[in-house]
Amino acid sequence: MEILLIEDDELLAQSLKDFLESEGFKVDVGYDAEEALNLTFDKSYDLYLFDINLKGESGLQIAKELKEADDKTPVIFITALTDLESISQAFNLGAVDYIKKPFHPQELILRIRSKFGKPEDHKTLKYGVIELDLQNHLLKVRGQPQTIGEIQFKILQKLLENKNSIVTKEDLLSIMRNPSDVALRVTINKLKNRFELPIKNIRSRGYILE
Repeated sequence: MEILLIEDDELLAQSLKDFLESEGFKVDVGYDAEEALNLTFDKSYDLYLFDINLKGESGLQIAKELKEADDKTPVIFITALTDLESISQAFNLGAVDYIKKPFHPQELILRIRSKFGKPEDHKTLKYGVIELDLQNHLLKVRGQPQTIGEIQFKILQKLLENKNSIVTKEDLLSIMRNPSDVALRVTINKLKNRFELPIKNIRSRGYILE
């Protein structure tokens, strides 16, 4: 499960990132609205964690802009504000939860898991703008479904599951119906060119997606 955390207290942001990652989540951090919008343009997330009191645009304003851009990613707001108006505005913008500072990091974990389950419950692999839904055998790019053959899907899955690690040629050939070095090379090149993926051939060993 990939999370975008926007929090202008850098110490708190890093502490939350470390804690969330120790619990199996993947976390990107930004400190203001500009970073939030840039990150969400380049990548899809499963959950946003937005502080409300930020320098410049508030977390509520960021959520509003994303909602107007048809971004349906769920949001949990983190804030020291306790007034009903802020809470009401947060839920009107589609918040799935609202956690008040100060809080124990474990409380945040409990709230996330109560809404979305454990990280291992999610059967979606993500890489940049690519989402691979393993349960429904569906590929999306920037949220749009794409057609893809079964063998290409399985090879892409294997590469995503082993990102930054070498996948042996033998492992990839075992996926194919009519395995050969030429067929594998053609399939890899199709994936590289179609989705602009940085897949490298490691001579005599296999392939790596960086």
